[in-house]
Amino acid sequence: MPEVVAIFTTGEPGGSLLSVAEATLERGKGLVGDRYYNGKGTFSHQLKFSRDWEITLIESEEIERFNSLELFAFSPAEFRRNIVTSGVRLNDLVNRRFSVGSAVLTGIRLCEPCAHLAKFIGPASVKSLAHRAGLRARILSGGVVRPGDRITEP
Repeated sequence: MPEVVAIFTTGEPGGSLLSVAEATLERGKGLVGDRYYNGKGTFSHQLKFSRDWEITLIESEEIERFNSLELFAFSPAEFRRNIVTSGVRLNDLVNRRFSVGSAVLTGIRLCEPCAHLAKFIGPASVKSLAHRAGLRARILSGGVVRPGDRITEP
């Protein structure tokens, strides 16, 4: 069953992401307390008009695949996405509405690996995670999200 496995946030650009027991998602702003919510994210200036910085998701299965393929043991936090999921193919949620806990999101575009991510987990990430590094989403209706919450489509 599709669900939230973990939630991560950091208040500073380039800062270590920390696991949280719950997160409040706010429409038009993002995950409360996160670097992008505060306008401090590495790409905040570039993305300020697109709103695709509000929240990012990644599949736990893709993290496991990457670690196995590349013989690494990176933690989910090191992939620098806000929500880690299980049991859902995030690529299928581009241009679709879905619920995560009590929040409603819409998938905007794939969150492709870049040189910034490669600084944290190495250059292999760019090729190995192409089209597998997650989803950028917009928050349509805010709410609280916790690990174990279901991910559903209306």
